[in-house]
Amino acid sequence: MPSIKISSKGVRKVYNPGADNEVLAIEDASIDIREGEFVALLGPSGCGKSTFLFMVGGFEEPTGGALTLNGAPIAGPGANRGIVFQEYVLFPWQRVTANIAYGLRIAGVPKAEQERRVAELIAMIGLQGFEDAYPESLSGGMKQRVAIARALAYDPEILLMDEPFGALDAQTRGRMIADLIRIHQATHKTTLFVTHSVEEAILLSDRVALFSARPSRIKEIFEIDMPHERSVTDDRFVAYEKAILESLDEEVSKTASFQ
Repeated sequence: MPSIKISSKGVRKVYNPGADNEVLAIEDASIDIREGEFVALLGPSGCGKSTFLFMVGGFEEPTGGALTLNGAPIAGPGANRGIVFQEYVLFPWQRVTANIAYGLRIAGVPKAEQERRVAELIAMIGLQGFEDAYPESLSGGMKQRVAIARALAYDPEILLMDEPFGALDAQTRGRMIADLIRIHQATHKTTLFVTHSVEEAILLSDRVALFSARPSRIKEIFEIDMPHERSVTDDRFVAYEKAILESLDEEVSKTASFQ
């Protein structure tokens, strides 16, 4: 049994505590994530999925509860966590290879090792021939491949992904899902993946953690017991989709009642 990589016990997040505009964003996020596991975070808009991801990344601090990585409290960002955002956040003045190597240069990795690692990642993400291209000449899917490679360049223990396919068209999204499955199988990185798409969550994940409406808690965790590659027409997929959508719709209806 793989060891516990991330442990969240009763984690809370309050914005502006004690002020008139205090907001209880997360009431109880409790989950243990195993090493090498791919976990999707799903829930209504504004439920705190990204907030939880940013707490794991060390960019936000929990207000209460315990959030640990390898048994130690998370005390800020670190090179052991790579993050990929919905927006590509590439340096437009740098070529593909320089964008991927950015973290390695900052860390002072020797030039020969930078080149070896970047070449390995270029092959992994399927961008051979585009090494010298600038971001403006790349499609959305290609830009996101570069962003993923950059996050993987310094070999982090954990990959954090905040709706990375949200800005892509349906056809490109399908290709990126297949690419990410292949990358995860090759790297075995512990991965947290925020999404609004039930389909993405089932196609990619070992487990889906469903957040309730705000003030949110992790309402339910779905084990996705299907081998890759998965098909949306598979009876098991359809059953998972039905169960998750029913639970999600309950929470979405709660948010609608406040509007």
